[in-house]
Amino acid sequence: MDRFADRVAVVTGAGRGIGAATARRLAADGAAVAVLDLTEERTEETVTAIRASGRRADGFRVDVADAVSVAAGVDAVAGAYGRIDVLVNNAGVTRDNLIHKLTEDDWDTVLDVNLKGAYLVSRAVQRHMVAARYGRIVNLSSVSALGNRGQANYSAAKAGVQGLTATLAIELARYGITVNAVAPGYVETPMTAATAERLGMSPADHGRAVAEHIPLGRVAQPAEIAAVIAFLASDDAGYVTGQTLYVDGGLHNA
Repeated sequence: MDRFADRVAVVTGAGRGIGAATARRLAADGAAVAVLDLTEERTEETVTAIRASGRRADGFRVDVADAVSVAAGVDAVAGAYGRIDVLVNNAGVTRDNLIHKLTEDDWDTVLDVNLKGAYLVSRAVQRHMVAARYGRIVNLSSVSALGNRGQANYSAAKAGVQGLTATLAIELARYGITVNAVAPGYVETPMTAATAERLGMSPADHGRAVAEHIPLGRVAQPAEIAAVIAFLASDDAGYVTGQTLYVDGGLHNA
């Protein structure tokens, strides 16, 4: 299914996890994909996989928390592809700790990457979408936006992403640009594996423990989140904007 035929998609943090799965899914559906991550080396595995499938992909080094890096990266993408139709703001980090142990540096890092990064990349990309009077922006929030012990910084950032999403949807709708967010629950990724290790558990054991509290009884795979992102980035979702869709197996309703 080539529902993204002739479209160009930008995915940040696309070297692994949800970002890599999203880049592969958009490519499988016909998009040419700009794979953005903190170093070009981090993009290589995703780019190689996409090219092996016969689709186009290129890696770009972008620090989403740095305005100069973002501007240069987006200009490079636009120069290479001639257009930008889809943006997925996926880049994210965690620095978990209880509030009395949470350092200012860890607060700033998480807010800068997860929230400021989405703002900077959206600001840089929207001018190309406005000129074309078409665009799809999908931001990654999290069920942690509703609050999660030890994640004051991450929860604040992801709640901010939802507010950013709602506001950009209002501002950009007149230009044919939709803006939505996806809020995953627990997804089996290197990020959640690192969380498990900090807790002294194997990723498999941690996932099973979390799954006991999820109505569907299991954790998610990156490809399942990517499928929802692909829907929101497609013309099938052309009348959907300003929404945050929780993809968490029913966790936030439990």
